[in-house]
Amino acid sequence: MKSNYKVAVAMLAGVALGALAVQSLHAQAKPPLYSVAEIDVTNLDAYLKEYVPLAQAAIKAGGGRVLAAGQNITPIEGTPPKSRVAISQWESIEQLNAYRKSAAFADARKIGDKYAKFRSFAIEGVPQ
Repeated sequence: MKSNYKVAVAMLAGVALGALAVQSLHAQAKPPLYSVAEIDVTNLDAYLKEYVPLAQAAIKAGGGRVLAAGQNITPIEGTPPKSRVAISQWESIEQLNAYRKSAAFADARKIGDKYAKFRSFAIEGVPQ
């Protein structure tokens, strides 16, 4: 009978230790960084055909992930952006800055600047 208690106590201790380890790993995880761009497009067809594929490829190559992009904006409070919004996710501000300094970003932006004006900013996500 005593050996059954020892096994039960050992199992409970193992579960507790495992739970503490998982909790500490979650606490160490950095929250993601989000980049938000408001884009005032002057030529939507050319923007979509020439710029968007290059921009999305550059973001992917830079380690980012496009979460949302488009002009179907539903205003909830205040005035919505004029044309388009794009939201991408990054691991850190350093990763975002490296992407923005890349040749792929510069090449895509040369085309994008012909068809749109950009306003962008970054915000750190909250720990989950």
